[in-house]
This record gives sequence, structure tokens and C-alpha cells, in this order.
Amino acid sequence: MKTNITLKLDADIIREARVVAAKEGKSVSALLAEQLEKVVRDRKGYEEARDREMERLRKGLDLGWTPPKSRDELHER
Repeated sequence: MKTNITLKLDADIIREARVVAAKEGKSVSALLAEQLEKVVRDRKGYEEARDREMERLRKGLDLGWTPPKSRDELHER
């Protein structure tokens, strides 16, 4: 389902948007809708990726490191 919205933009921006839309063979409405969808999709993708990585950071990584048992073992050559 699509819903209409109203935007107030500077007249110069609207004029330029009409030119850009015409060059792409689209309406201004279609051009704006496409750009807004892209912004929302990109933001959602970023947030999902950030959440995945934050969860990985919370879990941590097992690097297989164990502390040396003694000072001598630490300085063993």
C-alpha cells in the first residue's frame, strides 16, 4: 500500500529535481521514492550488520592464549 506525503522544498531544488528526473526518464515522485527507499534500506542493513558485530564483540574471540604458569616459563628461551 502506498501513501502520499507532502514536502516543502526550495523552488530551485524542485526545478533541478525535475531536470534530474527527466534525464532519468522518471517523475520527481518516482525519483524521490527511489532515493528514500535506498536510504531506509541502507540504514536497515547498516543497523543489522552493527548489531551482528556488537554481538560478536560481546561474545569475544577465543584466541587460544593461556597465561604462562610461571615466571621461568615466561622467560624460557
